[in-house]
Amino acid sequence: MDKLNNMQVFCRTVDLGTFAAVAREMNLSAMMISKYIAQLEKSLGVVLLNRTTRSMTLTEAGESYYNRSKQLLEDFYELEESTAQLGSTVKGELKINAPIDFGGLYMIPAIDAYQKLYPEVKIQMSLDNKPVNLRKGIFDISILVTDTLDLGVVARKISQTELCTYASPEYIEGKGCPQTIDELSAHRCLQYMNTPHGEHWIFNSNGNQVKIKNDWAFATNNGRALCEAAALGMGIIQAPRLSVVQYLDKKQLIEILPEYRIPSLFIYATYLQRRFYPAKLKTFIEFLSNFFENKV
Repeated sequence: MDKLNNMQVFCRTVDLGTFAAVAREMNLSAMMISKYIAQLEKSLGVVLLNRTTRSMTLTEAGESYYNRSKQLLEDFYELEESTAQLGSTVKGELKINAPIDFGGLYMIPAIDAYQKLYPEVKIQMSLDNKPVNLRKGIFDISILVTDTLDLGVVARKISQTELCTYASPEYIEGKGCPQTIDELSAHRCLQYMNTPHGEHWIFNSNGNQVKIKNDWAFATNNGRALCEAAALGMGIIQAPRLSVVQYLDKKQLIEILPEYRIPSLFIYATYLQRRFYPAKLKTFIEFLSNFFENKV
């Protein structure tokens, strides 16, 4: 089991890039992680990692060992999962990453409903607007609200929304309402940070996607804060309708430039392709697809 443990530590070190990152994940010291790697190299009689104070790279032997070890570990985990599923209970732990707004507004009710069906599945959810690399193995599932996808993952569409432009009635009364996207340059714009399009807003103009970079006055990575700022009349925002629906219902925000809206912004549950999918992953993905049908 020591060899298996050292193999796991080595693979995570390659995945995450530093001893410190692996130490944080495993709740160990970086010195202990280094010790495990040294033990593995000694037992194999080869150097697996070239280490300097600034970088760490795989040796030729290390790259070969890493590729084979990853496959062996996946086979081992699949063996455990498939054997455990011979019982009747779906159980285990799922680690999910989701955008801040979608996760906060919509995922909690979904998780609550799922766990009522499968109470022995523990779920850990992190909220972050930056896309995550599933290959690092930190998360099992990443929820994305996007029009671009990494071709290296499996993407299950669970819902869709529209990307629209909004302002408060007070702002429009005081500053006027832009009639074309070119007129946005004369208005105060509020920026949602960390989107796939950076500081650009995207529009549909006669069937073509158009990008515009505005000189924003306020920026945040939180959709609720962005909507609050727009509702106070601070400026114009572009956001998925799912983030704004409560403000539309209260008439605190209204859609502007509707003829330029992006009609289909898909919401995906993404996960790595593998030969065997554990029951906890299969049931959760299927549940999300059914749960969000016609809801967002």
